[in-house]
Amino acid sequence: MDQFDPATQRELDAFLRREQAAAKVQSTIHTLSGLCWDKCIKSTPSNKFSSSEASCLTNCVDRWMDTSKFLIQNLQEKQKQQQSQSLTN
Repeated sequence: MDQFDPATQRELDAFLRREQAAAKVQSTIHTLSGLCWDKCIKSTPSNKFSSSEASCLTNCVDRWMDTSKFLIQNLQEKQKQQQSQSLTN
């Protein structure tokens, strides 16, 4: 990557950071989905969840959504900080 000029190098670095952040979010989504399933589904799934399974899944997904929102906001803030640091350098 040394063959690129500094501006292109910074753009590539920023792109790679964004892609890594997106991959991390996707990995977290996958992990949390599995955790909700493992936590809430205690029987062999049929065509309908029991009321306790449905309630557990709803609560787990709500917590997952809260966590996802927090992660996204945190990543966006870090990205803004990195961009402002790049501009000052």
